[in-house]
Amino acid sequence: MGWMATNGLYLLILALAGAAALCGCNTFDDVPRGTPTLLQAFAPQTSPTEAAAMAVDPYSPERRFRGTTLLSNADFGGGPVYLELYLDAVNDEDAGVRAAGVRALGRHGEPEHVPVIVRRLNDEDRMVRIAAARALQRLHSPQAVTALITATRMDREPDTDVRVAAAEALGQYAEARVVESLISALADPRLSVNHAARSSLITLTGQDFGVNRRAWLDWQNSTRELFAGRQPYVYPAFHRSRRPFEYLPFIPPPPNESASSPVGLDPTPDR
Repeated sequence: MGWMATNGLYLLILALAGAAALCGCNTFDDVPRGTPTLLQAFAPQTSPTEAAAMAVDPYSPERRFRGTTLLSNADFGGGPVYLELYLDAVNDEDAGVRAAGVRALGRHGEPEHVPVIVRRLNDEDRMVRIAAARALQRLHSPQAVTALITATRMDREPDTDVRVAAAEALGQYAEARVVESLISALADPRLSVNHAARSSLITLTGQDFGVNRRAWLDWQNSTRELFAGRQPYVYPAFHRSRRPFEYLPFIPPPPNESASSPVGLDPTPDR
């Protein structure tokens, strides 16, 4: 965003606030309690009831997508009634809605929902498969291992981002077959897959042989304790630095997440 556009947005916000004060309008009387920024004060507010109605709109995939996303991004979005909405969304005819439902289960679901997400690793739409692999980073269940291993294989999964996310998700499973599959992923022609596999291998073993597949194989064949140096697994979280305009007053910071351990996984690995 250029300097003129940035300052124009800032001046518009101030002008709107000033105009409201001068005309005596009760602009801020209707602002929901807890609204943290002026931008959100002027943004249209959608109630949980309205969002839920949107999420089940039978005529509009766009409204179902938006409603599901709004609910899943809310702190209260993990309630049982909302989980039922997400489970329906995962089977929606629209790929965007399916992806939104999978992301919602990744954020608010439990290990019991893993089989539902695993099935979406075979979805025809790449964005749904990416959402499924990333959701499985946040939920722990041995039922996901076979599908995640398959998703790291280039002959079974053509999309690089899916293979990357699957390799990252495997870092929580201390199984010999997982180590073997991650070493195999080091032969992937995409460096992003190589680095994801290496990161998971480091987490699982405490060793670091870079992306040298031969060195990893030699170590694997020479050790009796693959997981003696295992480290805690923390799923990747969204994070970016502030853009220049986000340093302005009233502009919210980027929606960065805090990384954590997957639901259902003991954060302290066995030694």
